[in-house]
Amino acid sequence: GKIDVSKAVGVNEKFQVSRQFWSHLVENDILGEPSEWINRVPHVSFAQGMDQVDYLKARYEALKDNPLFPNMKFSDSETKFREFLPLMAEGRDFNTPTAISWFEEGTDINYGALTRQYVDALTAEGVEVRYGSEVVNLKRDGAKWKVSVKNRHTGDTSVVTANFVFVGAGGMALPLLQKAGIPEIKGYGGFPVSGQWLRCTNEELIEKHAAKVYGKASVGAPPMSVPHLDTRVIDGKKGLLFGPYAGWTPKFLKSGSFLDLFKSLRPGNLPSMIGVGLQEFGLTKYLVEELLKDQTAKMESLREYMPEAKDEDWELVIAGQRVQVIKPIGAPKFGSLEFGTTLINSNDGSIAGLMGASPGASIAPAAMLEVLERCFGGRMAEWAPKLREMIPSYGQRLVKNEALFQEQWDRSQKALKLAK
Repeated sequence: GKIDVSKAVGVNEKFQVSRQFWSHLVENDILGEPSEWINRVPHVSFAQGMDQVDYLKARYEALKDNPLFPNMKFSDSETKFREFLPLMAEGRDFNTPTAISWFEEGTDINYGALTRQYVDALTAEGVEVRYGSEVVNLKRDGAKWKVSVKNRHTGDTSVVTANFVFVGAGGMALPLLQKAGIPEIKGYGGFPVSGQWLRCTNEELIEKHAAKVYGKASVGAPPMSVPHLDTRVIDGKKGLLFGPYAGWTPKFLKSGSFLDLFKSLRPGNLPSMIGVGLQEFGLTKYLVEELLKDQTAKMESLREYMPEAKDEDWELVIAGQRVQVIKPIGAPKFGSLEFGTTLINSNDGSIAGLMGASPGASIAPAAMLEVLERCFGGRMAEWAPKLREMIPSYGQRLVKNEALFQEQWDRSQKALKLAK
């Protein structure tokens, strides 16, 4: 059958919005040096075994003429593989069909460093940033909201009154929206998944690899389980990670409580949670298998990518915590496990929140445009010219406007210092 690439195109379209937004901020000196948070690292899809190779070739054919995927390449030659991915070629049996497709101008982004630049820019504008503050409650106050904030250092609680609240609290977005009591959150649940990575400690190996290499998730496993051998650039230093391996904890944040999941249960979301529990055998099986993997089994997964990987060159590190969204749907299923991000807002537009996992930070500007459209619809006509100045493709689909895509791609390559 035909390969459905609509999701890849949709995510790419949103990522181009991010690139335009960042370029605007760099060009206007709102953000500082881009190489502190964005660097050029090729993106590679890796297939082994005839079925995967056939799939990858068909996917490449479906994407290669799409304007949002320029200069995409494909090869099933051993020579090309050895030249491009020497670390993965060592000790590999090329009698097994192997292929790669790749995009040379991919990027690696350190969202922590980018966030620090955002916060510095806001502080310079006179915005007060309160660290060590935790929002513990949200209550309606007429047309406004009373936000209870606890100081993590002193234990004191204060109340802030707001006309509009955006809940961007990651895993804690669900409990906070539940506390706000808006009807739109009724029936929604959250399923926490933790993660681990293998991190390379051998500088020689780190230097040998320069790509983000994605495989294909095992049959029945969820999309978040796609393993990758990943070159990272953190604080100017190259690193190499492999994973993620899923773990499980009832916490909604790394620093959360073991009661988070249980506290989020409501009579309204139990049918969705139970419905997903009964349907998602693939996810349950995947999580159980992942949880049972010891370091030896984790290294075996890495050796599918890097046959000569040695235990002593890798250490296990704890990754982030994500909460997958469970969305209420009608009978007979009652609930569906969502793998993207979900935006929830009250009908009066006074509160909105973003829940879910990936894609997350990479498409944040597109998500915030949606918040503006949903919550400030009456002002969008007035704001549109400014938004177009910041994001020239605003209101259009780049996939339908190749000239605009090319112009904005070239502009962002230059502004973000990514052009070779």
